[in-house]
Amino acid sequence: MHNWKSVAFVTAVSLALCGGARAETLVVGADSSNPPWEYKDKAGNYIGFEIDLVNEIGRRLGMDVKIEDYGFPALFPGVSSGRIQAAISSITITNERLKNASFTQGFYDSDLALVSRENSEIKSLADTSGKAMGAVSATVGEKWIKGNTQKYAFGDYRGYNTQDPLLLDLKAGRIDAAVGDISGIQFAIKAIKGLKVDEQIPTGDKFGIMMPKNSPLLSKVNDVMTEMKKEGFIADLHKKWFGVAPDKSSSTVQERPLPVLQ
Repeated sequence: MHNWKSVAFVTAVSLALCGGARAETLVVGADSSNPPWEYKDKAGNYIGFEIDLVNEIGRRLGMDVKIEDYGFPALFPGVSSGRIQAAISSITITNERLKNASFTQGFYDSDLALVSRENSEIKSLADTSGKAMGAVSATVGEKWIKGNTQKYAFGDYRGYNTQDPLLLDLKAGRIDAAVGDISGIQFAIKAIKGLKVDEQIPTGDKFGIMMPKNSPLLSKVNDVMTEMKKEGFIADLHKKWFGVAPDKSSSTVQERPLPVLQ
């Protein structure tokens, strides 16, 4: 007859060795060319505002965080198919996106920016008639351009998978101007010289973490975000990555309701 204590011990060890004691993994999709939100350092490690954010969320939930590299447009089918459990990359919460995905509360209030070359005749949106425009595909910047083409009489439009080729094409003169998230553009043009922000475009938009529709993790992640706001953790990330404190009334500081389809 086997000693039941020995059997129990061996079973416990076997479970641990087989991964029974391992933390659950939160698989997060991210566009790795989206500074300062997420990008890679010289060693190939993911860094950025949202990388810090999801790593802290994972830590507080007792979950390992695995970041997977996706181009921005690929994040949406990645989430809807369940291949990834969450997506980050300065993703704006919109009613259209809420039809196919769920979002946490917003954690950043974002405006858009019009950007052109420093030697360009473009000084504001009033100077963009007939000009070739660009934006990252599937972003609010692209949607804004398409929705305002008639108003401003924009010329040709070109979409890009990530921000770097968009801004490099702008610098090279292959397009005349671009529209995108102001924080990401301001951060990028510190390194890509010869570009300037011409005009800030108010949107009322908020960034959130996108998750599969009705994800069982949604409320847990959202509750942790509320806790982090109350403690000032997300405000500290704002100071770290943008060099200034967020407005006290912003969604970086204040709790917001879970977004619902309107």
